[in-house]
Amino acid sequence: MKEIKQIIIDDLLESINDSPFLLVSDYSGMTVPEFAELRDKLTETGARFQVAKNSFVKRAAGSAEYPEELVEHLSGQTAIVTGDSDVCGAAKALKEFTKTSKKGTMRCGVLDGEFLSLDEVNALADLPSREVLLAQFLGVLSQPATKLATVLSQPGASLARVLQAKNDKG
Repeated sequence: MKEIKQIIIDDLLESINDSPFLLVSDYSGMTVPEFAELRDKLTETGARFQVAKNSFVKRAAGSAEYPEELVEHLSGQTAIVTGDSDVCGAAKALKEFTKTSKKGTMRCGVLDGEFLSLDEVNALADLPSREVLLAQFLGVLSQPATKLATVLSQPGASLARVLQAKNDKG
C-alpha cells in the first residue's frame, strides 16, 4: 500500500514541478458530468485538474518547497490545477465554472514559487487573455513609430499647404 501512495505522491510532485503554477480548488458538490466539463475547459487552456488527498498534496508541495501558507488551504475536498504556461487562462476557466455552476470554489494558488491569496488568483483570472495582452503590447510598441512618422511628415505637409495657398491666391 505504501508503494501505491508513493506513486501518487510522485505523480503529484511531477505535475507540480513541471508547472509554473498551482491553483487549489474545492470540488465539493460536483457531479461527474460537471467534473468532465471543468476538465474540458481547463484542458483547452493547457491545464490539468487533479483530485488528491490533502496529505498527498501536502507531501508533494513540501518536496517542491512550496510556501507554508499553502498547507493552511489544504482541507476538505481538494483538487489542484497545474499547467504548462497559461495561469490566467486556467484561473479564468476555474472562476467562470465556479460562478456558473455555483459549485466548487477557488482557494489559493502558487505562481513561480510565490503564494497567491484568493484575491490575487481572482486578479489573474480577470486579466485579458494572452493574445489580447500581446495585441495591446504590440499597439503600445507601434505607437511611437506612428507618431514619429507623423512628426517627420509634418514639415513636408506644411510646405505643401503654404505652396497650395500661394498658388490659390496667385
